[in-house]
Amino acid sequence: MKTVSYVIQDTLGLHARPAGQLVKESGRYKSKITLKMGEQSVRCNRLIALMGMQIKQGDEIQLTAEGEDETQACEGLLQFLQDNRV
Repeated sequence: MKTVSYVIQDTLGLHARPAGQLVKESGRYKSKITLKMGEQSVRCNRLIALMGMQIKQGDEIQLTAEGEDETQACEGLLQFLQDNRV
């Protein structure tokens, strides 16, 4: 299991567009990917659940991947977040 942390940069937080892109990006990997913030945790393939977390600018999230490509998944998703300034 691999975990990376990221602080949300987008002034609107993790709203519909970047949440949808995150779901799509996480679907590229075979690993089970979970997003956690505080005590809340959801699978990254559940758009409505991600949006329901109401993640705002400055919130720190953790992405955890568990599976055969967990290292690539964590690195790829972190790069996606950084490149898109989510």
